[in-house]
Amino acid sequence: MRLTRFTDLALRVLMRLAVIDNADDQAPPTTQGVADAMRIPYTHTAKVVARLQRLGLVEARRGRGGGLTLTPAGRLASVGGLVRELEGPGDVVECEGSTPCPLAAACRLRRALHRAQEAFYESLDELTVNDLVASPTGPLLVGLTSR
Repeated sequence: MRLTRFTDLALRVLMRLAVIDNADDQAPPTTQGVADAMRIPYTHTAKVVARLQRLGLVEARRGRGGGLTLTPAGRLASVGGLVRELEGPGDVVECEGSTPCPLAAACRLRRALHRAQEAFYESLDELTVNDLVASPTGPLLVGLTSR
C-alpha cells in the first residue's frame, strides 16, 4: 500500500504543529514557516492546511499574532482514521475503471487486498498524532528550522 503525497504531507504538518504547540516559547508558525521547515512547497502546504482546517484538526488565524495551531482533536486524532479520511474510499487496485478486469465477478485477489488494506489501517488506528511525536521524533522536529 502506498499513501498519496497529500496524506504524507498532512501527517508531517500535523507532527510539526504538535511539537511546536508543546514548545512554550515559540509563536504559532505560519503556513510558510511550516512549509520551509518541513521542506514542502508552500502551495502544497497551503492545500494541506486548508483540508486539515476543514477537518477541525488545525486552527489557522490570520494577521498579527496569527498562525497555525493544532486543535485538541488534531492532537488526539487516530492516524488510521486520518489516513482513511485523507486517502478517501477505494480499494488498493482498480477493478472496474475504464477497462474492467474480467475476473472481477469471482476474484479472490481483490478480497485479499481489501483485507490487507484494512489491516494496514487498523495497525495505524491505535496511534495518535501525539504518539507520532514522542521521542526521538519530537526533539528532531523541534530542531527543524527554515532554510
